[in-house]
Amino acid sequence: MDGISLLTITVLAVFVGFEVVSKVSSTLHTPLMSGANAIHGIILVGAIIVAGQATHPWVLAVALLAVVLATANLVGGFVVTDRMLEMFRGRKPDQPAKAAPNETQSETRENKEAKR
Repeated sequence: MDGISLLTITVLAVFVGFEVVSKVSSTLHTPLMSGANAIHGIILVGAIIVAGQATHPWVLAVALLAVVLATANLVGGFVVTDRMLEMFRGRKPDQPAKAAPNETQSETRENKEAKR
């Protein structure tokens, strides 16, 4: 393929990918990210295999760059998934209020009894 065809396919893929991803609701985002993380894990394994069998220095350099980028993508995907899961967890109950430094113990007890 010539360069213009490859550039056209790349630009169209970017636009289609953006449109598809922007339409995904937040409840479906986490399962999709988990699937993407599995794919990135396979890509990382493939990059490691290519780096292990490289005989030419340029192939080795590109393979090692692929390993670094795939690792960053995989770790970033897990970080994003973890943050998304934190959004869906319930809020923690409020901690009991501590007495202000200028209040005495008797005032604090009176306040607690008055609230009951």
